[in-house]
Amino acid sequence: MVAARRNASAPRPALRAVVVGGGFGGLSAARALARAGGSVTLIDRNNFHLFQPLSYQVATGALSPGEIAVPLRRVLAPFPRARVLLAEVSGFDLHERLVHCRPMAPAAEPFSEPYDVLVVAGGSSYSYFGHEHWRPYALEVKSLQSALRVRSRLLAAFEAAEIAREHAEQRRLLTFAVIGAGPTGVEMAGQIAELAHEVLPGELRRARSRQADVVLVESAARVLPAFPPPLSLHAERSLQALGVRLATQHTVVEIARGLLRLRQRDGTEQTLEAETIIWAAGVSASPLAGALAAAAGGELDRSGRLAVEADLTLPGHPEVFAIGDMVRLRSTSGGTATPLPGLAPVAMQEGRYVAALIAARSSGRGQPATFRYRDKGTLATIGRARAVAQLGRLRLWGFPAWAIWLTVHIFYLIGFENRLIVLTRWAHSFFTRGRGARLITEEAGGPREGPVARPPHDSADRR
Repeated sequence: MVAARRNASAPRPALRAVVVGGGFGGLSAARALARAGGSVTLIDRNNFHLFQPLSYQVATGALSPGEIAVPLRRVLAPFPRARVLLAEVSGFDLHERLVHCRPMAPAAEPFSEPYDVLVVAGGSSYSYFGHEHWRPYALEVKSLQSALRVRSRLLAAFEAAEIAREHAEQRRLLTFAVIGAGPTGVEMAGQIAELAHEVLPGELRRARSRQADVVLVESAARVLPAFPPPLSLHAERSLQALGVRLATQHTVVEIARGLLRLRQRDGTEQTLEAETIIWAAGVSASPLAGALAAAAGGELDRSGRLAVEADLTLPGHPEVFAIGDMVRLRSTSGGTATPLPGLAPVAMQEGRYVAALIAARSSGRGQPATFRYRDKGTLATIGRARAVAQLGRLRLWGFPAWAIWLTVHIFYLIGFENRLIVLTRWAHSFFTRGRGARLITEEAGGPREGPVARPPHDSADRR
């Protein structure tokens, strides 16, 4: 009897929680579980957390990589029961509760990590709508590596234009096309225009960067189609004031090196010669969604998103959670699963909810209600002191929206040091219009993949 009482009062063993993905959702879940004293293993193929909403600023030389990325081990260092594994997930064994991994370290052997509860936050990547052969010519900025490649491609275009002999060649080199006028595309086009029209003219001697043509391509009738029409109109006016040319109601037909073919609504086609093409259109879910679906017999939509229950669990597997851009959420009454916005706040709220649910189950307390996203608003910046904001019923544009955008992004950056550095950078850039991170790095694929122009004859320089 005494032994039975002792066993009843003995603490339950801590659950082994494995979190896959160190993005907004996965890191939020891992930190919340670690704060609750749980045993947490975070698996990611990168050793850092990237503040992805600012990756386009790395691509345009406004910020350096270390200012928007922080090592995962440093984030979880205060929690002795949390660890980080640098590996790529190759599959799941839901019956044996194992995550199969390939280490990123060259000499390490593949391994399988056991779990009691599993949280998968694989995120998403840009989709080329079945045209994967476009990918080498239309770069994207969703990862840190791709942002660095874009930075090298952009800056190499200006360097090649400085060397180019022919006006037509210089014009091609200084034509930049951004495909997709969502927040990332709008922000990217605005930053390129500022770089070309405001930052570089005082530094380049031959290249006419003020004549650079920045084209924003969108198949819908307006930019920022997810925003209310009045805010889209303000964004369009701000872009045009920066010198961005809008090509709305244009569909991409073909992309090749230095060439973009577009089709208008009436069926007519036009060809645009552009050395630098940047893709900011649709997204597709992480392949991990497909791996979970294959392991559990789940269903995927056309974008590869996995359907999960209202509490973010995998159907038939209450110990497995999937969150972020890779999932669609069912309502409590079942029915069709619908995706939530692919925004950082959504993933972060899901991560904290999952951690609270796991902690409640572990302690035997009642479960929290099913997940509900609390929409705090949507922001998009266009350029220096230009932005739009939808905060509930409140709509803002111009400097007030830009100030809110700046405050929100500083708040969500991880680490006091990063916040201070980024704030200092932005303040310096605001007053001086300077960009101090304009480096062409060989590792980023700059000079070798960038444009090539023949050096001018001596006489060409004497004008």
